[in-house]
Amino acid sequence: MKNITITLDDRTAAQARVEAARKNMSLSRYIGEIVQTRLLHTTEYQEAMRSYFARGPFLEWLKAPTEKYPKREELYDRPRKLR
Repeated sequence: MKNITITLDDRTAAQARVEAARKNMSLSRYIGEIVQTRLLHTTEYQEAMRSYFARGPFLEWLKAPTEKYPKREELYDRPRKLR
């Protein structure tokens, strides 16, 4: 583990101390978990985005070059409400 120094404004530091105490954690551990969770979320999002874009041209997924796009009614199997 690495020790680092961070700077927080007084209000943020006080709120972080209160939240850490509510979770029965040290302030250091509380902030560490926040950063770890944020980084994990960011990494998972980036991996999902890379996987999505690696699939190739997207227009080919939607329709063949000579086909028209489907109408909304064809995509959704539900009756239209008339007013």
